[in-house]
Amino acid sequence: MLVNLVNFRSLVDIAIVSFLIYRILVLLVGTRAIQLIKGVFFLTLLLGVAFLFRLSLLTWFLQTTLLALMLSMPIVFQPELRKMLEEIGKGRFYIKSGLSSDEADVRVKHITGALGYLKAHKIGALLVFQQDVGLGDYTETAIPLHSRITQELIISIFWKDNPLHDGAVILNKRELVAGGCYLPLADAPEISRWYGTRHRAALGISEVSDAIVIIVSEERGDISLAVKGRLSKNIKDFQLERLLHHYFAGEQVLTGWKLWSKSLSNIFWVKNAGQDAGGLVK
Repeated sequence: MLVNLVNFRSLVDIAIVSFLIYRILVLLVGTRAIQLIKGVFFLTLLLGVAFLFRLSLLTWFLQTTLLALMLSMPIVFQPELRKMLEEIGKGRFYIKSGLSSDEADVRVKHITGALGYLKAHKIGALLVFQQDVGLGDYTETAIPLHSRITQELIISIFWKDNPLHDGAVILNKRELVAGGCYLPLADAPEISRWYGTRHRAALGISEVSDAIVIIVSEERGDISLAVKGRLSKNIKDFQLERLLHHYFAGEQVLTGWKLWSKSLSNIFWVKNAGQDAGGLVK
């Protein structure tokens, strides 16, 4: 009986619906809406338990609550829904957007040039490169930029007299999205006291998203990289160029343990990754 119900058309139907749900969740992660979705999921599970044990009053209460939440979602989360529809219109809902090799090279040149200047003059900086996970909660409370990615603009943002220099800059593949962004700090007790606020903020945002975070130390003038809650110190210029080219070319970089290990060998050429200088900080 089950074999008769599951045919090729059913499998295609299930695959399409699964893909749509996945892409919607990817667009909503990092926004306020994802917290509501978690709450609705929990209430739905509780409703199932109440229905299973025939708790009529609790079942009625949860059904009424879930109905009210469904009716209020389009109003409360109108900005998130609008953004999701914009992403669908831009084609980013179903494909991974990447730049041509020439466009990627131009952006890499501007960013590496800015980082080289900041490093040489020991100007602290924090650049967050957004990937699939949305960072709307952090850009909404920051200063919107929506500007071209240029070396001069990045340097000027982190110049000590600029009001935005203390916060982070969030970028995507096409623009500087926002400046003066305040990020969640990693407060794990095993983190070394060597790290300042910028490094803790970089680790914090990398723990809650798939963002790639580049930090320029104001004290030492070196460059570090935070991905998935892990930190690599003393990143070299050629390593940055390879990483950024992968990012702007639309390739998914450093988003899982296997991919992290592969990227360490293919992109960074780092040996003895567990060492304190240049390796992974456990």
